Amino acid sequence: MDCDEFVELVTDFLEGALPEADEARFVAHLTECDGCETYLEQFRQTIDTLGELPSEALSGQAREQLLTAFRGFQRDQ
Repeated sequence: MDCDEFVELVTDFLEGALPEADEARFVAHLTECDGCETYLEQFRQTIDTLGELPSEALSGQAREQLLTAFRGFQRDQ
């Protein structure tokens, strides 16, 4: 598993929704990659801090800015 695939699977991993074989690959990658270990911990901290952010809590402008930023992030990877 490479880091790009790892990032794509983080949410499913945290929700316990990965197939067993993918989860094993995910965990194996964690043992080899300090950067992804840090990413996973940051993801967990963000969830713990925010809990849940209902979509109606965002203004239309804020939503568009976030979507634009994430689209740019994906292209840069």
